[in-house]
Amino acid sequence: MAPESRVPRLHLAVVAAIVAASAVWFVVWRLTGIGPAGYGYLAVPAGAAVASHAMFRLIRAVPMDPVARRFWRLMAVAFALVTAGFSILAWASFTGPQELPTMPMVAAALVVSAFLMAMWAVGRVPVGITNRSERWKQWLDRTIAFFGCGTVLFTFGIAPMFESPDPWSPQALTMVGLSTVMAVGGITKVSYLGRGPVDRVALRLVAMTGLVGAGVAFLAADGYAGIMPGQSVVMPLAPLMAAAAVRRQWTATGARPRRANTWLPYLAIAAVDLPLVLLPDQLDWSGRAAIAAAVLVTALVAVRQYVAIRENARLLREKRASEERLRHEVTHDGLTGLANRGLFRERLAAALDRGEATVLLVDLDDFKTVNDSLGHEIGDHLLIAVAGSMRTAVGAEGLPVRLGGDEFAVLIDHCQNGAVDGEEIAERVLAEFAGPMSAHQLLVHASIGVATAPAGTALDHLLREADVAMYAAKQRGKANWVRYHDGMEQPVFAHARIGGELRRALDADEFRVYYQPIMDLARGRVIGVEALVRWQHPTRGLVSPAEFIPAAEGTGLIVPLGRFVLRESCRQAAAWLAEFGPDALQKVAPNVSVRQLHDPDFRTDVRAALADAGLSADRVVLELTESAVLRGPQVLQTLHELHGMGIRLALDDFGTGESSLSLLRAFPASIVKLDKSFVDGIELDEEGTPEAAARQAVARAVIQMARALDLDTVAEGIENQEQADRLLGLGYTLGQGFHLARPMPAGDLTRLLAEQRDRDLAVAA
Repeated sequence: MAPESRVPRLHLAVVAAIVAASAVWFVVWRLTGIGPAGYGYLAVPAGAAVASHAMFRLIRAVPMDPVARRFWRLMAVAFALVTAGFSILAWASFTGPQELPTMPMVAAALVVSAFLMAMWAVGRVPVGITNRSERWKQWLDRTIAFFGCGTVLFTFGIAPMFESPDPWSPQALTMVGLSTVMAVGGITKVSYLGRGPVDRVALRLVAMTGLVGAGVAFLAADGYAGIMPGQSVVMPLAPLMAAAAVRRQWTATGARPRRANTWLPYLAIAAVDLPLVLLPDQLDWSGRAAIAAAVLVTALVAVRQYVAIRENARLLREKRASEERLRHEVTHDGLTGLANRGLFRERLAAALDRGEATVLLVDLDDFKTVNDSLGHEIGDHLLIAVAGSMRTAVGAEGLPVRLGGDEFAVLIDHCQNGAVDGEEIAERVLAEFAGPMSAHQLLVHASIGVATAPAGTALDHLLREADVAMYAAKQRGKANWVRYHDGMEQPVFAHARIGGELRRALDADEFRVYYQPIMDLARGRVIGVEALVRWQHPTRGLVSPAEFIPAAEGTGLIVPLGRFVLRESCRQAAAWLAEFGPDALQKVAPNVSVRQLHDPDFRTDVRAALADAGLSADRVVLELTESAVLRGPQVLQTLHELHGMGIRLALDDFGTGESSLSLLRAFPASIVKLDKSFVDGIELDEEGTPEAAARQAVARAVIQMARALDLDTVAEGIENQEQADRLLGLGYTLGQGFHLARPMPAGDLTRLLAEQRDRDLAVAA
């Protein structure tokens, strides 16, 4: 055992020895009368001095919270004052004329100061409650307990001291009264004390030192005022309890939190009623005081019960509100506040049990692009705006729902909402989506599937029909709604099957790259090729890109498919240049989808394709549509980095978008390709039809703008020589189309380049 850990044991043992010696002396003195009675007054100052010393040692030796340090410092000073006061009393007992002297005023002042300081120390110990309402209720409980317990001690202890045959001095009455107040107040406080800086058991022992004064009071009530009341037997117990409290604090490891003693106010009620039962028939002043205390405690209990009733009512309201909130959170989407999938299925099942129901499945078009390009935070804002628009469009005629991600729904219960037209609500939803949404002014489109089923229809059957209709709407383009009809699932399932076969086709190497020449209109020479993908299906033959490209876009397989086209076209271009020389082909132009531009590995794929093929970057042109380029800052950053690598970028289908001209200011384009819609009919006399005049005006404006911006131009979709001649006359030098050359396999283009080389050699010869 460490020396420091023996200190509290030593202090406790010394005080216990003093108490035992005082008790033995008192017995001998009572039986024999040997020795002066003043010896009986020595135990209290001796024990208090040891207790005070123990407290000072505790402060120096044990690390404590500042609050605990302050408490024990005040208690150490209080016991030092007790030592001084009772030392003066002991001196008076030896030197004064009386065997049982009255306490000198100085000694009484010191002891009273000690009691007040101890009460102040106990009162400043925090109870660990920060809530104002809880603190107020605890004070009420403690007041009830204080008056209840204090009434008993006053009635049976202090009051008889005033009526004792041997009157007590004012000094003694003051000390006994203060000790009683300290005991009752300290115990009622400790009863509500949780975990804190001062050990709970130690604080209880300190508070119980006040019971010593109460014990003196009871001795006085039994007529012992004349035989050294409380000095040699009772009073030394106070330092003993204090030494025990020091030892407890010294060795405390922390108490577990516990609930407050809620039973204490009820015990106080029983205590305050006890004097009423035992009061004599003739009431004196102490009896009337007991009755007044009983009335006060009863009033406080009534107030406390009123507070408890209000508190219970508040807790009940909060519980109900919490249950409602939890119910809402379980059945509603946390982001948009709309009903969620669980509530939707529950309401739909109930509606189909009652009668006819209609479901609208709403899927946002290209929402993933918003998240990828602008970030999820802006995407969330857009979803919240979409939810608000759906509430406005649906109104009270249906239940708007967010199923998850960018999927929404509307439930129309015809038993509750009447003959509501699902198509009308679909039109209203699309009309709400027509303008910019959210604080970021984003445009959003949606595809809506509408399906209606009679009572008794299986829930999943109705949802499957609405899902089929929604996919049919997607196939028709953006911002469409479609109502389900029998047989509609066949083309939808065929589209889904194509998506499933694409992965197998990629693994089985069923895709081929075809090349459509880009021609010099004046000389009829191949100057470049556009790389196009074809699917050589083992049973269906050559599958049209219009059939499988949308499925590849929808499934995300366009990324590995585009990577294949990029690598194969670069490899083939390098092979042609090696075979026919650097002047045989200026560029190879694979198409790039928006999904590829959002792929973080796309730039790495381009570098790898160039490196593996040994092809220089200036021989590659990436063709992009305006819809792919207009996808936010992430896409534009990728395009600028590709341009910085030396790769040229072509803007395909130019003139069909809403922002073609402004786009060229931000997009690092090198080539613009005039869309086929402006080439069709361009050979007609511009004075003949307004359409021909408009096409020629657009074609002329595009070539003039391209020259001003130092851009190359390519005219697409040339189908006859008259169109080629008219475009050449407008200033176009490059073109492509079925009239010039159709898309062809690599072998056919090899023969075309060989023929072109042979012609060049013949001319040179």
